[in-house]
Amino acid sequence: MPKPDALERWNAEQSAELYNVLNWGAGYFGVAPDGSAVVTPFADKSVRVALTDIIEGLKERGLELPVLLRVEDILHSQITLLHESFRTAMDLLGYRGAYRGVYPIKVNQQEGVLEEITRFGARYHHGLEAGSKAELLAALAMLQDPDAPLICNGYKDQEFIDLGLYARKMGFRIFFVLEMESELDLILERSRAMGVEPLLGARMKLTAKAGGHWTESGGDLSIFGLNAQQIVGVVDRLRDEDMLHCLTLLHYHLGSQIPNIRDIRTAVLEACRVYKGLIEEGAPMGWLDLGGGLAVDYDGSHTNYDGSRNYTLDEYCADVVEAVMEGLAEADGSEGVEHPTIITESGRALVAYYSVLLFEVLDVSSIKPMPTPEELPEDTPPLVENLLETAESVNPRTIQECFNDAIYYRDEVRTLFRHGHITLRQRALAETIFWNTIQSIASLMNTMSRPPVALESLEAALADTYYCNFSVFQSLPDAWAIDQVFPIMPLQRLDERPDRRGVIADITCDCDGRIDQFIDPRGPRKTLALHEVRPGENYYLGAFLVGAYQETLGDLHNLLGDTNVVTVRIRPDGGFEFVREVEGDTVAEVLEYVEYDAKRLSESFRRRAERAVREGRIAPAERREILTAFEDGLRGYTYFER
Repeated sequence: MPKPDALERWNAEQSAELYNVLNWGAGYFGVAPDGSAVVTPFADKSVRVALTDIIEGLKERGLELPVLLRVEDILHSQITLLHESFRTAMDLLGYRGAYRGVYPIKVNQQEGVLEEITRFGARYHHGLEAGSKAELLAALAMLQDPDAPLICNGYKDQEFIDLGLYARKMGFRIFFVLEMESELDLILERSRAMGVEPLLGARMKLTAKAGGHWTESGGDLSIFGLNAQQIVGVVDRLRDEDMLHCLTLLHYHLGSQIPNIRDIRTAVLEACRVYKGLIEEGAPMGWLDLGGGLAVDYDGSHTNYDGSRNYTLDEYCADVVEAVMEGLAEADGSEGVEHPTIITESGRALVAYYSVLLFEVLDVSSIKPMPTPEELPEDTPPLVENLLETAESVNPRTIQECFNDAIYYRDEVRTLFRHGHITLRQRALAETIFWNTIQSIASLMNTMSRPPVALESLEAALADTYYCNFSVFQSLPDAWAIDQVFPIMPLQRLDERPDRRGVIADITCDCDGRIDQFIDPRGPRKTLALHEVRPGENYYLGAFLVGAYQETLGDLHNLLGDTNVVTVRIRPDGGFEFVREVEGDTVAEVLEYVEYDAKRLSESFRRRAERAVREGRIAPAERREILTAFEDGLRGYTYFER
């Protein structure tokens, strides 16, 4: 990154542009003039809270970073926007049905998340989707609104079905969605035994497929769902049992994070043809569940790239409603069948924005070679002398040639070293000259309007490593597993030019515990613009849009457990309140997850310490101090503690 001009002063607006905040932040995040990253959850953007102020509040309450911060107001806003956007689209287009949102519990099963969605969402009759017995039990306990739909997907055994039928008897609007033909026999059997008629849905296999990471969720070879022949078989079986009136819902799932609106519209049109056919077969229907897919614009590019979307929420809602109306219309253009209640299972778009991972930089490693000596030792090998000549020849006209020569001479020196023809000190001298050469080339590239394309990788090669107090595998597993790119930026000093380029390493002892893919207005980049860390000063970073899937998918790599989780509520006066705190895992809790018994560990270590006393290795007083340290470690946070 070029150095600032003497008359130029970096400002917060430039940082907002550099980190693309205004595009991926959806209006919920910004940069204040004083250089602080702020959260702005309301339409009135003058109400903003600095994330560093929240961090200070956490520390005053004794909570250490890393912390997963949930901003309750953003969740409320996302629920509201989803329903109001559908309502507006239906009013404008003359849609005669209604809309119901459904939250798929698998996206984030944490109690605090589910509790707030069902509490606030009740005003819109926002429902839930459960795909397992555990999720169904959570849904039955949390969902208080009798008008909110409860969609049961996934494989269902007798216990699952009985729970659902009991819920139906209690007044829940609960749908059993048939994922495979064999489920119908058990549902009908239990329905007769319990004297409860079920609400049934059928999941269709779309022929349509969408782009993105989850393209295999659609198409003929998708795992779940019924093809056309199987759907007709379900209709015939229900007619024979005189229960065709129970079939009221059609469902499909095209995939998660669908970037292209055209794919969404194509799937809706196909589903509507099947829906219309079911009505013609005599099923009453009334509900059309379009599944998930509403994407999050993680990189702010507003394109059909995997981590983005080429549509707004309003465009999504309008296209869905328009496609349903078109798909259900008659061939002559007349209105056709009655418009159903549209359901979408938008989970990612609902919860992604309202969680931010807050963490701090612990240390920085930079490539800073020693200066090249003014005179080379007499025993300097010719290859090293050639390398020095290359370093002295760097200029705009020779930059590519010098780079190639530097690589060649470095590799030749390493070969000589492996065969024992040069000393360690001579190799170290060569490495020093090489890295000084590379840094000279990189500095020169920053002044060139058209630097050689072949040298673009230099930035990553020279990047600093910022060691940070978190675990990629626990808190950002998709960054490792599927190369998901999350917005990451400093939380302070944004009124200063970030003059370093870095990659982020976590505190796991694994080379995969790093992040080296970042969003950039010009496209994905392998390094992130960061500030030089000042001695004795905390430097905080935030990973944004992490509310979907990351908590549930996180693992215990290096036995680093769940982070502290804190929910805040922003007040209209710009203040904030801590409304929920969940302490992260202690070392003892994480060890118990992997079948250790903390008491047995303590007893085993106590015996080892006592043996050390008997052997004269430690004094009895030292034994007490050592055991106290061991017990404190078991009770402590699994992450770095200052």
